[in-house]
Amino acid sequence: MPLDLDAVGRENGPVPLGWDERDSLLYAVSVGAGQDPLAELALTTENSEGVEQRVLPSFAVVIGQQVPRPDIGEYDRSKLVHAEQHIELHRPLTPAGSVLTTARVAAIHDKTSGALVWTETTSVDAVTGEPVMTARSASFIRGEGGFGGERGTSPPWAPPRERPDREVRMTVRPEQALLYRLNGDRNPLHSDPVFARRGGFERPILHGMCTFGFTCRALLAHRGGSGSGTLSAMGGRFSAPVLPGDSLTVEIWQDGDDLTFRTRRGDGTVVLDRGRARLGPEPAAA
Repeated sequence: MPLDLDAVGRENGPVPLGWDERDSLLYAVSVGAGQDPLAELALTTENSEGVEQRVLPSFAVVIGQQVPRPDIGEYDRSKLVHAEQHIELHRPLTPAGSVLTTARVAAIHDKTSGALVWTETTSVDAVTGEPVMTARSASFIRGEGGFGGERGTSPPWAPPRERPDREVRMTVRPEQALLYRLNGDRNPLHSDPVFARRGGFERPILHGMCTFGFTCRALLAHRGGSGSGTLSAMGGRFSAPVLPGDSLTVEIWQDGDDLTFRTRRGDGTVVLDRGRARLGPEPAAA
């Protein structure tokens, strides 16, 4: 069966979701924090003397992904890849918390060779009802295009200057995808060689959201470390796969509180493109 184009506007929720300090710590380590065990202690520990636990802003995606997505019809999951991700935090995340989250199919665009499905999740504080975060993600499903729908548009993007203000280099460990999947994304594309080959990959690839988390760490490192602030927004387009064991370089341009960025793997290929982020306020205490 093809995609259900009538799914646009379909919602699921609100669903109660919660997380604790262990979830926040696991996420940080799963996106590379702690490779130097004496660095990023605010992200990787909850009881280091004189260090208050912080939460990576990109953890917002893990929270929102716990909500089952509305049904969009049948398709081959091996043909689906994460295409874009955008988050907006209405307040800094705390190491533990609870929200009510609603997922909605925002759009299905016809890219001819495939379909681009946009999903939006909105989360409010479970007690006060105040907005906590909004996330928009796009999944590209190969072979599901050609249905005559709108293609959709993208805002223009270009680096503001030839040379970035900073480059942050990072290493993806060989077991990174196996660790990241413990956050809840058990898609076998990232762990099962047979499934990955069916999707056209020689071996399991890294979760796009793991690359997103690595990039978030780099943006905070540019600001001055995990203890000196956070991001209120971040987004970009996944343009090429990353393999566990690859190296990453995040190129960052800053204009006031606005950051433009892109991420390259070791061979120079851009893997996260058209990046924009906005610096945010100091995180609240746990």
